[in-house]
Amino acid sequence: MTTLPELSGKVALITGASRGIGYGVAEALIARGDRVCITGRNEDALKEAVEALGADRVIGVAGKAHDEAHQAVAVERTMEAFGRVDYLVNNAGTNPVFGPIADLDLNVARKVFETNVVSALGFAQRTWHAWQKDNGGAIVNIASLAGLSASPFIGAYGISKAAMVNLTLQLAHEFAPMVRVNSIAPAVVKTKFAQALYEGREEEAAAAYPLGRLGVPSDIGGAAAFLTSQQSDWITGQTLVVDGGIFLNAGVG
Repeated sequence: MTTLPELSGKVALITGASRGIGYGVAEALIARGDRVCITGRNEDALKEAVEALGADRVIGVAGKAHDEAHQAVAVERTMEAFGRVDYLVNNAGTNPVFGPIADLDLNVARKVFETNVVSALGFAQRTWHAWQKDNGGAIVNIASLAGLSASPFIGAYGISKAAMVNLTLQLAHEFAPMVRVNSIAPAVVKTKFAQALYEGREEEAAAAYPLGRLGVPSDIGGAAAFLTSQQSDWITGQTLVVDGGIFLNAGVG
């Protein structure tokens, strides 16, 4: 049996956390003693994640991130269960299309923005009013390296993540000094969400990274744990690139 650390007294709400990066973030925060509410669309997958993470410290609220009613319920349930919500990690995201933006269905573009950007704003507004405005805390937005450069064939996703970076700046400015707001921009992380980018060619894909491998969810979990810790108390409005060094290859030569 693994002995859990003493409770930290802090509480986090993590969206899109039944698997992948969100789950990795939940693991990292639970490992330091936080209690956590995780959200996700699939109720069965969410229940499995809660059990795996530890039902004594974790609750799950199923729903679609862009649904305002779901946002309200998730924050309310967190407050009811734990009495506070110190940290928000906006991880829920979608990328349902692969191809040039010249042929992009605008309804698909709207869906991407609703899920990736507008939902993050909605959750930030609700956690702010429910707890953070008067008690402080931190928000971490999971952006992407795709939001910092041109991203052929995943343009809609990249544009939405660029908007997430700017949303981070706006929230950091407005929510200071009570709440610090930062974002993380990962490169390819080995999750089901990103599988199409490396499946069947992982060794080839990893060879492009100076550190010699693709990311794993715990890489992002560690970064999120740092940005919601006292060690980052003087950091806000920043985007932390976590990419195995691949952005180094964007230079000339």
